[in-house]
Amino acid sequence: MMSRRKTELLMIGLACVSFISLGLPDGLNGVAWPSIRAYFDLQLDALGVLLMMFTIGYLVSSFNSGQLLARMSVGSLLAASCLATSASLIGYALAPAWWVMVALGILAGLGAGAIDGGLNTYAATQFSPRMVNWLHACYGVGAAGGPVIMTLVLAAHHRWQLGYAIVGGGQLFLAICFGLTRKQWLTIPARSPERSAVKQNERVSNLTTLRLPVVWLGAAVFFLYTGIEAAAGTWAYSLFTEARGVPMMVAGMWVSIYWGSLTAGRLLAGFFAGFVPAHRLLLSCMVGIALGATLVWFGGEGYPSFIGLGLMGLASAPVFPTMISSTPGRLGGTHTANAIGFQIAAAVLGQSMLPAFIGLLAKRIGLEIVGPALLVSALSLIAFHFLLRRPRESERSRTVLVSQHE
Repeated sequence: MMSRRKTELLMIGLACVSFISLGLPDGLNGVAWPSIRAYFDLQLDALGVLLMMFTIGYLVSSFNSGQLLARMSVGSLLAASCLATSASLIGYALAPAWWVMVALGILAGLGAGAIDGGLNTYAATQFSPRMVNWLHACYGVGAAGGPVIMTLVLAAHHRWQLGYAIVGGGQLFLAICFGLTRKQWLTIPARSPERSAVKQNERVSNLTTLRLPVVWLGAAVFFLYTGIEAAAGTWAYSLFTEARGVPMMVAGMWVSIYWGSLTAGRLLAGFFAGFVPAHRLLLSCMVGIALGATLVWFGGEGYPSFIGLGLMGLASAPVFPTMISSTPGRLGGTHTANAIGFQIAAAVLGQSMLPAFIGLLAKRIGLEIVGPALLVSALSLIAFHFLLRRPRESERSRTVLVSQHE
């Protein structure tokens, strides 16, 4: 039998690979969208339909991720999720019509939501805040690799379908790997009582957790943050190339830098985790996002706009993992698994709805609306962060009372 230390190292390695696999598909859509739109002869805002179908699948699996995790091992969940994601991506490449691609968005969402909710719950309860940041840096590796793959495919005059086929094949390989190692995902005792959430989720209903106002405030932060992250990555390429005349390779490079800066920021944040209070780190990052959005708005086709996009990525980096890692501290172990599932569900709502809404604005007003829309969203994020901080102490007391009356 493997020692506890060797098992933990193996699980960390597998978790890193799974976060990379989770990020790869997310980075494809922004670069591929102009080509997809031309191929199927679509309107600019048609991307919102695909995003909404993706959201439906994602919401179903992520909202119930605590229950899924209670019924199957993390390894089995990862294998099934990667298989579903692979099928959807390869299906995108083979889709003969737009409606087929839209329908496959549900399958893509089911796979991504299950792996996101389950793995984040596991990470929050088993790993330190430093490791959670580094795991999310692995997501950035995948998200940065997606635009590179698609840009290289298009620059080589291949069709956009090849990019999806390449990533889909990689997902299939990962599904096989996770299936073969599913028994290695053994439960390691949590690092503190408040982090013992995975099994305790069986004792708490979703409705009980939803009665806590702090859960809704946390979900609002995730909605706005993930929406900003996705909107910047999705619309920056179209803004630069179609509205500002930036060459395709330059725009694609800066979108990759945006996703890559998420990786760099999370690697750096891992070193500071535990030394800087979480609320100060989050506020500083949110202010940085707002500053970056301002530069994107006013930077035109020059370097200020590109630097603003990179700053948005760098400042965004620690927000998601820090919020995930601090969930047990906000709610206690009893409600953590349910709350993380709700937060992931809110995140995917923001990831789909905010870019779709900006797409609608861009259709009516023009792509230059992207910059001001990002700034307004960033300022709203800061406001909700303050609201989340104010009731924290009273909500922690209320959480204890609710738990005692279950």
